[in-house]
Amino acid sequence: MGNNGDHSRLNGPILAVMTTVANWGGTSRFADLGGPVHWVDFGGPEDAPRAVLVHGLGGSHLNWCLLAPKLAGRVRVAAMDLAGFGLTHPEGRGTTVQDNVALLDRFLREVIGEPALLVGNSMGGMISILQASARPETVTGLILVDPALPLPFGARPDPLVLSTFMLYAVPGLGERLLARLRTGRTARQQVRRLLSLVCADPSGIPEDLILASVGMVERRAEVPGLDAAFLAAARSLVLVNARRATYWSAMRALRMPVFLMSGEQDRLVPVRSARAAAARNPHWRFETFPGVGHVPQLEIPDVVAERMLDWLDRLDEAHAAGEPTH
Repeated sequence: MGNNGDHSRLNGPILAVMTTVANWGGTSRFADLGGPVHWVDFGGPEDAPRAVLVHGLGGSHLNWCLLAPKLAGRVRVAAMDLAGFGLTHPEGRGTTVQDNVALLDRFLREVIGEPALLVGNSMGGMISILQASARPETVTGLILVDPALPLPFGARPDPLVLSTFMLYAVPGLGERLLARLRTGRTARQQVRRLLSLVCADPSGIPEDLILASVGMVERRAEVPGLDAAFLAAARSLVLVNARRATYWSAMRALRMPVFLMSGEQDRLVPVRSARAAAARNPHWRFETFPGVGHVPQLEIPDVVAERMLDWLDRLDEAHAAGEPTH
């Protein structure tokens, strides 16, 4: 199992982030998995099933702070920071989707130590799908919260999202875009801009979570190589989606229970993409949320938790009755 790191030299912003995590019932930890990997232990019953929460592009464990405590009475909850994000710095590691699939696999085997339910949002949903498809023995089930999915033929992407990812894909232009988005903006303004993109209505995000996110932006500003890490992840995400036949095949290969949920006002992964995935996999549970964007776990955490716990209860009932659960 990975070792916890020494936090004694952490500075103010990072301590503020960790204090906020503690306020939601989490304990900040580090594991040595080819370098320090940060994760948060949100606890849960000792004998309960394990659940690992996997954030999306540009996200971190903070994306789960509103949801995780609502699940911890039913499952033992951990949220990891992928390589290049949150408090898991690149430090020479690869940060592509495939690199982070490998990191997630190692986290499951060396830190969690048993098969787990994966809960993935955005790029984290894609990573969870690829992990479950390639290494099904490590995954008991999947909850996909607005996962990154291919755009159906004929669907029109959001113009801002399309132009942004096109610029990310071009060497030099992606780097200049990231620098321009920071220029003249405070950390709080950067956080607000991101929330306006991923939320249908960001006004409901609690102030203490915004402050923690600001602290994260301030701390990460001191870390070298983060732009390159972000762009490598973004470009690889686009590549996986572009190879749609291979990605669809990975989804068809899943033999564990899957619950797909989608915000109907998601600008990054249109609900049409989720509907197309659900149509291809009719044995999945599928639900959409009106008036919600790309991060339902932040916008409507009570509803998302209720739906997840209901799904888990139904799986338990089916298993007890000897019925198929996939």
